[in-house]
Amino acid sequence: MREAKKNISTEYLERLNASPFFIVVDYKGLKVEQFSELRTRLDGAKAELHVVKNRIFNIAAKEAGFADDLATNMSGQLAVVTGESEISSAAKILKNFESEFEMPSIRFGYMGETRLDEGEVKFIADLPSMDVLRAQIVGVIQAPAQKLATLLNVPGSQLAQVIKAKAEKDEN
Repeated sequence: MREAKKNISTEYLERLNASPFFIVVDYKGLKVEQFSELRTRLDGAKAELHVVKNRIFNIAAKEAGFADDLATNMSGQLAVVTGESEISSAAKILKNFESEFEMPSIRFGYMGETRLDEGEVKFIADLPSMDVLRAQIVGVIQAPAQKLATLLNVPGSQLAQVIKAKAEKDEN
């Protein structure tokens, strides 16, 4: 392999190792303005979109420890989305962009070492963000404690109302 290709392969490998996920998309038919718009939207999710040389990316993916079957899926005009944070925000942007412009089409992805097909990536896109999920879990955990506190206060307040009523009755 020529030195330039080795450098590109090393760059791909570094991106894959630094990202907790990657999503491969087919960008055929996407105009330059749309491509720029997609990159801008992904920036907000701390994700990047890079056009890849399929054969060299396949070599880098194998070096990173991903499945050997990538070669069968690495054909056409492909780009790879990698990111610093969670996959759901990047997947959501890709899914919304695809529904808006009918491209790019999601091919597959990886989250950690788990391979995701197109449907699974889109399913993840429909999930709430990690912050929302954390808030929902906290709400579920807090609900029983709030009910318990309410139940513990009820007998005391009822007793106070009975004593107050008795006192008012005795005054009359």
